[in-house]
Amino acid sequence: MFLLLISFIGGILTVLAPCILPLLPVIVGGSLSDGHIHKKKAFTIIGALGLSVIAFTLLLKASTLLIDIPEYVWKVLSGGIVLALGIITLFPSLWENKFLARMSARSNIALGKGNQKKSFWGDVIVGAALGPVFSTCSPTYFIVLATVLPVNLFLGTIYLLSYAIGLCLALLVVTFVGQKIMSKLDIAADPRGIFKRVLGIIFIIVGIAILSGYDKKLEAAILNSGFFDVTKLEQKLLQGREAARSTGMPDPLGPVGSARKAPEISSPDGFINTDGQPLTLAGLKGKVVLLDIWTYSCINCQRTLPYLNEWYAKYKDQGLEIVGLHTPEFAFEKVQTNVEKAVEKFGIKYPVVLDNDYSTWNALGNQYWPRKYLIDENGYIVYDHIGEGGYGETEKAIQDALKKRADRLGMQVESVPITEQPVNAIAVDSGKVDSPEIYFGSARNSLFGNGIPGVSGERTFTIPAQLSRNKFYLNGLWNMTPEYAENSAVPAEIVFGYEAKNVYMAAGSMKGVEIEIYRDDILIKKITIKDDQLYTLIEGSDYGRHTLRIKVLSPGLKAFTFTFG
Repeated sequence: MFLLLISFIGGILTVLAPCILPLLPVIVGGSLSDGHIHKKKAFTIIGALGLSVIAFTLLLKASTLLIDIPEYVWKVLSGGIVLALGIITLFPSLWENKFLARMSARSNIALGKGNQKKSFWGDVIVGAALGPVFSTCSPTYFIVLATVLPVNLFLGTIYLLSYAIGLCLALLVVTFVGQKIMSKLDIAADPRGIFKRVLGIIFIIVGIAILSGYDKKLEAAILNSGFFDVTKLEQKLLQGREAARSTGMPDPLGPVGSARKAPEISSPDGFINTDGQPLTLAGLKGKVVLLDIWTYSCINCQRTLPYLNEWYAKYKDQGLEIVGLHTPEFAFEKVQTNVEKAVEKFGIKYPVVLDNDYSTWNALGNQYWPRKYLIDENGYIVYDHIGEGGYGETEKAIQDALKKRADRLGMQVESVPITEQPVNAIAVDSGKVDSPEIYFGSARNSLFGNGIPGVSGERTFTIPAQLSRNKFYLNGLWNMTPEYAENSAVPAEIVFGYEAKNVYMAAGSMKGVEIEIYRDDILIKKITIKDDQLYTLIEGSDYGRHTLRIKVLSPGLKAFTFTFG
């Protein structure tokens, strides 16, 4: 519940964020009418903005229809509407006499009339247009977006609502204070006077800034100057929350390994390898079920798949069913066709269920990829393993569960040796890997070496002379989004000092991008990044410390994560 309070405070602090400061004149001035304070107008605009933040976030997180829509689309939408409102405010007669008569689109007519006649829906448009812009200015917002919403939709929505309430209350205070000042100075008395003209110009400037990305450049300049860096305060609050937590959230189903009833698969989003038929644990009662939680761009998950395939081939005729519960870490992993390609690539023959909304993950109280739950023929969890390794132990648990099942049914089971290591399995000495998983997206990029963690937007980066190990550095113009970093131009580079043998990157591109991969300044290979998936960048011969340098040869590389082995 501590995050609920942080979300509320984060919403309040967002008003002071550098990316919001240029927009405050739009909120304050837009809520004035005829030079007077109109509380209803202010409440309408700010309420619409708050609801827009919530609606935009839920659509962005929940809808697979929006997965492939680039972030600049929302920027163009918001900037275009603000720009249009500025033109309407600056040239009211031109709009009424020229454009309005010629335009047949109802939405444009509503926009023009709403702004000129100060209608309720005109105020709603002003507020709603700024929602996507306000949704990129708070680390707390991104924590809720990336970690809470996927796990618990209800709780995530509550936290999001708390954030929006804090934001709206702060905006109302700023608006009423600003209105009183302008009203006392009598600078807004004439609804068609100089104040309205200046307000129209401000709208136009803000609209152009949003469209061109200069609002983000202004934000970066303010942050670099050291003023108004409220993101640091939010990050400290969030770090305090993490420190207050112990080893992790308690498992609501009881201690690991205890005999507890397995929850049913909840609101599945798709099925693979089931001949188009839905699959439930209740329908598998009487069999031993190994429920494997995985996601296809996770290297730790990939390294367990050869063992799962081997166990399925060995034990499926003895009463074992393996169910892969695919719970995505990134938006592109929600797309069923992407998962189907991965299932085919890895030779998976057992059923796979898509858990895009994390409902089954949450019902199990899980926090890890991969994780395996062994469920006996009566539906009870009798074994639980987190992460890689323990393959012999897991297979022995499968054999024991199958034997108990067979004994109850009066059957015989074939005795087979434990699989030591499948032919295509990759052996990893985790004790020699000293580099953590690296996230590029602003929601989790705490190891960003030459940028500000938790801040989205487009900006130019320069790699410093001194580099720290286990931090990533960017060179060139990059657009930071909550999930990934995308280069907007070339030249562009990624540099990372690591300690491992193998390096992997979850990446993708809309059109296909060639990259050159260097280890210790020696060109290793050139590959094309296109499909959203995990790419093997370096396959080393031994473990050690090295410097990875990636040269991106064209715009459009989306970098999600580095992982190591």
